[in-house]
Amino acid sequence: MDVAGQRYLAPREFAVWLPAGTEHSSYNRKTSHFCAIDIAPELDVGLPSTPCLLTLTPIFNAIADDCFARNLTEPVTESDMRMARVLIDQIGLAPRQDTYLPTSQSKLLAPVLAALEKNPADNTSLAQWATRVYTTERTLSRRCQQDLSMGFAEWRQRLRFLHAISLLEQGKTVQEVALEVGYSSSSAFIAMFQQISGTTPQRFRNER
Repeated sequence: MDVAGQRYLAPREFAVWLPAGTEHSSYNRKTSHFCAIDIAPELDVGLPSTPCLLTLTPIFNAIADDCFARNLTEPVTESDMRMARVLIDQIGLAPRQDTYLPTSQSKLLAPVLAALEKNPADNTSLAQWATRVYTTERTLSRRCQQDLSMGFAEWRQRLRFLHAISLLEQGKTVQEVALEVGYSSSSAFIAMFQQISGTTPQRFRNER
């Protein structure tokens, strides 16, 4: 999703928060399923004033799941209203971060990120990328920190995690997914996946 000129991309464990009146757009290459929650302006006191990602809490998920399961488009009963207020409280308490997979407009870094998004399995080192874009590894590494607020290795790991989620949901085996996102062994892939999500790829798929 493009929000006020910034790209937001996140796994399903996160929510994109948009303050009222924020211009945004979204384009998906494939069919996608998402849920949107609208909050009346008079109720958003204390909520984030700028766009961000929210790490959804278990309480938030439970209330949201209940509302969607009942096809509840707005609170009807006093009980519904109490749950809605708790949900809003959980938004205010949820950990925030700028974006999960930031991008760059740098003429040095942008082509590197674009190439990796097309082929997450590409294991080209940062030094090799630097040679390809006619700069030094140190310069490219510094650009990663400035534009992405993280190192090159972490950015690529996040990209692979996002790609892996999609492949798992398509029914591919853990071994197949590991190879398609650039890991030579299932164990290394599982370790990465568990580090980020807190669960194994197989449990992640079973839970969904």
